[in-house]
Parts: sequence; C-alpha cells; structure tokens
Amino acid sequence: MSTEPVGKDADTVSGTSSRHRLALDRLPPEAAHIFSTPTKRIHSGDDLSYFLSSTAYRDLTVWLLQLNRSMFPTKTSDGTLHTYSLTSPPTYSENIDNLRSMLGTLASLVERAPPSTGPRRFGNVAFRDWHRLAESESDALIRKHLAPSIQDCTGDDLSRSTALVDELKAYLMGSFGSAQRLDYGTGHELSFIAFLGCVWKLGAFVDGEERSIVIGVIQPYLELVRRLILTYTLEPAGSHGVWGLDDHSFIPYIFGSAQYGPTIEADDYSKPVPTEGSLRTAPAPAAVADKTRTLDYKDDNMYFSAIQFIYDVKKGPFWEHSPILYDISGIKDGWAKINKGMLKMYAAEVLGKFPVVQHFPFGSLFKWEPDPQATAEERAKSLHAQQQPPAAVVSKDVPLPGWGVGTTAPWANPQPAQRGMMPQMENSTGVPSTRAPWASRGGGPGRISAPPADGVSATAAPWAKRDTPR
Repeated sequence: MSTEPVGKDADTVSGTSSRHRLALDRLPPEAAHIFSTPTKRIHSGDDLSYFLSSTAYRDLTVWLLQLNRSMFPTKTSDGTLHTYSLTSPPTYSENIDNLRSMLGTLASLVERAPPSTGPRRFGNVAFRDWHRLAESESDALIRKHLAPSIQDCTGDDLSRSTALVDELKAYLMGSFGSAQRLDYGTGHELSFIAFLGCVWKLGAFVDGEERSIVIGVIQPYLELVRRLILTYTLEPAGSHGVWGLDDHSFIPYIFGSAQYGPTIEADDYSKPVPTEGSLRTAPAPAAVADKTRTLDYKDDNMYFSAIQFIYDVKKGPFWEHSPILYDISGIKDGWAKINKGMLKMYAAEVLGKFPVVQHFPFGSLFKWEPDPQATAEERAKSLHAQQQPPAAVVSKDVPLPGWGVGTTAPWANPQPAQRGMMPQMENSTGVPSTRAPWASRGGGPGRISAPPADGVSATAAPWAKRDTPR
C-alpha cells in the first residue's frame, strides 16, 4: 500500500514537516486582533495567481487536509479498529451542538418561505424570501451560538464584536447559494468550509474534534442545502454541462472516500494518509453505479449520500448523467486512490478555477496577503497557471456570474454544446471549458478519446480510467 503524500500540500502548504500535526493556526489569545468584513479581491487572472500563493489559499488547503485526515479509519495501539459512520457519530461538544442547532433554525425557515406556485423559467423566487429571513436572523444566530468564542476574542468591546460577527456572517450567508441568481455551487460550499475554518481559528473547536465537525456540522449543512435545492429548484452555479463532477457539491466525495480508506494509526501524524487501498469491509467503488447498493450505504457514508441525491433528482443511466463519477467508480486501487484524486481535482476545479473563487471574499481570518512560507518558485509558477483567464478578463463594473462548476440539473435546458455536440463549451462566465477526454459525439460508456493537446481539461479526472460499462 502506497503512502505518498497528496502532492506537496501536506508539507509545503503548512510550512511544517509531515512528522507534525497538520492543523490550521488559531488566533493567539493575547493579540488584539482587528477583524474586518470580507471583500471580493479576485477580478482577473493575475488576481487568481496571487490567490494561489496567498495565506488564504494555504489556510483553506490546510483546513481541508486536516478535516480529510480525520475521516480515515483508525487503529489504536492495542489494535482496535475504529471506523466512522454517519449513523454512529462521535460525542459532540457544546460548540458542535450549538452549530447544529443554528443549522436547524435555518432549516426551519423553509416553512416560513414556501415555494411559489407561479410560472418560472429557472429557480423558485421564494428562495429569495428564505434568504432574506436567514439574513435577518444571521447576526442573532451567530451571537447566540458562538457567544463564548466571541466573548473570548473581543471581550466587552462592542465595535470589535460587531466586526467579528460581520466577518463570520459574510462566510455563513455565502454558504447557501445566490438569492439573485437562484443558484448554488461549489463556491458556496467553499464558503461554508471557510466559515468553519474561521470558527476553528477563534478557538471554538479543540484538537481532535475535526471528525465531529465533518459528521456533526458539515453533513447537516449538506442535507440543508439539498433541501433548499429541491424546495426552490436551485440551478447549478456556473454549469459546464455534464462534464462536472457534480451539479452542486464536491466535499462529500472527499470525506466520503476517506471514510472507506485504509486504517491509519490513531494520533500518529508521522505518516501521510494512504493513497491506495481500502477498508477491508468497504464496498467496491463500482457500487455507486447500482441504485440498490447505493441505498444500502447512503445513510452511513458521505460519498454514497451524495450519489443518492443524484439518483433522487436525475433520471436515466448513471454513466450518462454522471460520466465523471461513473469513470471514477472503475478505479481498482481502492478508495484511498479516489480520495487522493478528489483532493487534486478540488485544487484544480474549485480552488484553482476563476469562475468559482472570483466571488470568495477575504477578511482578517482568510487574508489577502502573500504566503510568507511560499517559495519564489511556487509564486512564479503556480500549479494552476495554465487554467486562468487573461488578466482583466472581468470588469469590476460588470455583474458577476454564478459560483462553481457543475453538471446540468434535471430542470435545466441544455444547449447543444452542453450535450457534447461541440469540442468546447462556454459556461455562464463566458470562459471556455474543455470537454472531458472520454467524451465523443456518440456518447455512452466506454467511449474514450485522447486528452486535449495542451494536457489541460476542465473536469478530467486523469487518475480515473474506465474502459467498459458495468
């Protein structure tokens, strides 16, 4: 079983050796930190390059890897194996319970904003009512459910506590889709990951609580988002047609594949997570292409839970409406290989994509500043440099399009280019995206073609190869 790191991220991004625990830094307790309302800073390809060597990018990557590691099965020194299921959650701390309660309150607002029954072309306009309700209650919800952390960080200084709440609110309200565009995508999902990263930085979570964060907070968040998508028929943000991993989400595939990875030593951070193999009792990845088997695992595993949501909203053969997930399901090297590929794909397709991160805001907790730990070579030659649009491609005066990259929703009306009829497609941003390398005019499973000449594909999973349908 291979145990190579996932790229260089685990070592170089954190600035620590792989023998030390990879963890997001917290605010020093003695510092009078100056909080600020996050603002949008990515307006061009040059800004994207800057982001990829910023402290915000480093912190987001560290936080994702930190959460990902927590979901791998563990083995204690006495040989006891521990696996982590959604139906057997860990004991939650008071702060975890508070965040769960906050999500419950936001979910209850759906009853106060029933979907409109009038004619509509895209999403249901009643989502704007839900969003207004959530916006109006967000300050009170943050102050109520994060009260101890706010008090610890700001004391009795009202102006500082207000600034902190405004900073947290920007990420929280950015997590539930766009009320203007009636859509939801991976950029909104990223905003919730950032919100939890802010809460970690404030000291509301303790070391070793990452698994509780994923199972106890992120999974309920995903369930709330799915309810919003179904209730208000939210469009995929920035759809690329069928060649995205998923219409709306990405992180459940990362954490869900980790759940089925090989065991790692509990509390031993001297080795990186495995990149091959699976938990002995894990289902084969190919099970996702079987509706019946997906039902067997959806309640326990985040990957299968996300696949089940696809089955709930889409019709037709799995390989046809979810070709990349179908392709990945043929991997023979186990769930750890899928996990490694998902992390790399997330770096390229979410953190490295201009249409997604152009809307990400930067404040005092995720800073728009150069990463002092990044080398000059890393700053000059970004991993994603080939994927950025030309400098100043987006005007600050032009209304910005939706977040994220995803496949076409069942209620969307794809144009011919979205059906694989043309070698390139344009998404809602006007930025061309390359068709998946296995796409062909004939469609269907097992239709593999050569990758693009430049070696860059918008949504290709080069680590996934599947030559025959199941």
